[in-house]
Amino acid sequence: MNETDERSALLGPAEIHAIAAALDIRPTKVLGQNFVHDGGTVRRIVRAGGVGRDDHVLEVGPGLGSLTLALLETGAHVDAVEIDPRLARALPETVRARMPEATERLTVTCMDAMKVTPDELGDAAPTKLVANLPYNVAVPVLLRLLERFETLRDVLVMVQAEVADRLVAGPRSRTYGVPSLKAAWYGHAERAGSIGRAVFWPIPNVDSALVRLTRRDEPLGDAVLRDATFDAIDRAFGQRRKTLRAALRDWAGSGEAAADLLTRAGIDPQARGETLSIDQFVDLGRLIVAARHDPSTPEGAYTSTRNGEAHA
Repeated sequence: MNETDERSALLGPAEIHAIAAALDIRPTKVLGQNFVHDGGTVRRIVRAGGVGRDDHVLEVGPGLGSLTLALLETGAHVDAVEIDPRLARALPETVRARMPEATERLTVTCMDAMKVTPDELGDAAPTKLVANLPYNVAVPVLLRLLERFETLRDVLVMVQAEVADRLVAGPRSRTYGVPSLKAAWYGHAERAGSIGRAVFWPIPNVDSALVRLTRRDEPLGDAVLRDATFDAIDRAFGQRRKTLRAALRDWAGSGEAAADLLTRAGIDPQARGETLSIDQFVDLGRLIVAARHDPSTPEGAYTSTRNGEAHA
């Protein structure tokens, strides 16, 4: 394929509008749909994600296929998860029409990204996540995928700029909070650039940014420790302005119990959640796990706030 053919394989504004019209698709805020119509932008996203030949990429919310085609252009295999049945049915046809040699490297699964598991993808074991995430559910989707797909080593997602700031923030910063800490459990997150509004249809009323996350070589702990740590994080930031002693009081059973737990974790009970690193919350989580298995722990103490969802 020569350079001219490569350019024509991607979707521009005219192609985006034509496909949408043929499918009677009207972008909806409910599904967070804003379609990218600039070839340079999707190629930039693919480069930022470090995608190359024979990579196995998970894409969430492929929409009309702009980013999908750019991913396939590299020679990568793409597993696309799309919640809209019309878009899921149309995507293989778009690839077949514009990049026929890549059809065997695309698999489309029609389902909610919050519910997808490795089993739904069959034998696929994606190692990269590259996606323009729906802005209204970006953080829960990202955390859920990191939780369920342990094979994902590298992540490059486009999200609302404000969400990007929260994901990459460090302790004591204004934007540091639940998304920052839960992302840090899985790996190191950093900004990877900004995206202008004009490359979307419809044009969003928010700025966009790229976030790159590299998974830790060794996990901080198992699922039990993760859940306990996330419980502590949720509690600490559920009442952000309170000291940790006060924020964890009801959860621990009393203010004294909360202070004791924090002190044993090496944390000042008068500190606030925004001052703690992920490692400090993990230390707290370890004590919580131990306490839950201690017969002397008051009944009802350290009750989980999680209900199976990836809270953010």
